[in-house]
Amino acid sequence: MKKYTELAKEELQKEYEKLLREYNEYKSQGLKLDLSRGKPNSDQLDISLPLLSEARPREKCFSENGIDCRNYGVLDGIPEMKRLFAETLGLKEEYIAVGGNSSLQLMYDTLTRAMLFGVLNSPRPWCREERRKWICVAPGYDRHFKMTEVLGFELLTVNMTPTGPDMDEVERLVLDPEVKGIWCVPKYSNPTGNTYSDETVTRLAKMKCAAPDFRIMWDNAYAVHDLYEEGDELLDIFGEAEKYGNLDRIFYFSSTSKITFPGAGVALMAASPANLKQISKYLGVQTIGYDKLNQLRHTSYFKNAAAVHDHMMTLAGFIGKKFEITLAALDTLEGLGIAEWTKPRGGYFVSLNVMPGTAKRVYTLMAEAGVTLTSVGATFPYGIDPRDENLRIAPTYPTDDELKCATAILALTVRLAALEKLLSV
Repeated sequence: MKKYTELAKEELQKEYEKLLREYNEYKSQGLKLDLSRGKPNSDQLDISLPLLSEARPREKCFSENGIDCRNYGVLDGIPEMKRLFAETLGLKEEYIAVGGNSSLQLMYDTLTRAMLFGVLNSPRPWCREERRKWICVAPGYDRHFKMTEVLGFELLTVNMTPTGPDMDEVERLVLDPEVKGIWCVPKYSNPTGNTYSDETVTRLAKMKCAAPDFRIMWDNAYAVHDLYEEGDELLDIFGEAEKYGNLDRIFYFSSTSKITFPGAGVALMAASPANLKQISKYLGVQTIGYDKLNQLRHTSYFKNAAAVHDHMMTLAGFIGKKFEITLAALDTLEGLGIAEWTKPRGGYFVSLNVMPGTAKRVYTLMAEAGVTLTSVGATFPYGIDPRDENLRIAPTYPTDDELKCATAILALTVRLAALEKLLSV
């Protein structure tokens, strides 16, 4: 079929009426489907049930260095958990502090500590800065943006490119001493699925920043979430930062949340030894220790990085099919000139750009047909998409049959919204 913009008004109207009849058929079915959040479904969670099935006699409650994991203490995690994270993520064990189940909580704690006490090289606590700003790569992760917004940062939008943030713009912005940091999801980024190029990682590590306490919040949430045996490669940010004398610039986060159980996984923060030393005196006031029995469960189940990889390839068998279903539905829009979308090799999302000015209309049409999407604007700072075009598609949670139905409706509503706009001109 021709591009919609090349059709005569009569052709557009005929196409619209045909699609509207199809849409109304879906609408009459009383559907209740959800493409809004990146969550594993029960089938994916079942793979990790062996974590919970093993009874733990007394002798299995001790870490390899003799710590009784039932008790208080050990703020930074048991050694076998550090080793597993180090092997899996390519980190140095001495950089790792193991937390609770949520990396998002560790990020919030990190920022609130900086607000109250500053970080290494801070002239003063961040809360005492007259103005503070934060770089947000968009489309990006709504919870990141909200976190810095509620802490009083002015959010500065930088466009995501196929190789990561627009680094020319990032390098320009960090010349302002009020700019304190940047959010990064460097591998299979939420929601685009892009992985930062080696050049982007190097430029982030070496760039000149006016603020002496500038920080990169490196949320490597999808580090092992490949859809194929050979996944994207991400350059080591710590290695690059060390080359240029900026090792303290990096705050790195990850977790097992979408490896095992999102509500009962293990999270980590990684940072330079100097950063960890500065943080530890405050961490010891906040907690007497995280859940070490959960750390033991994970290390008993995953003996090494190879076991994690095998587990993730099993998950990829489920999730990869869901991406295929989603992309097949979007491929029906090919050639119409009304949408573009990413085709990730891993992660949890597909980023869909519809005809500018129609994303909210697609959202409404989907909702009326019984399909929930992530709110329009969520992938941008302050929840405002200036072009009203981006939709984050989360295909992992529905069953395959539900997903086929939901994405068929998605492709249909993208076409309807575009036709409505063209017919209104």
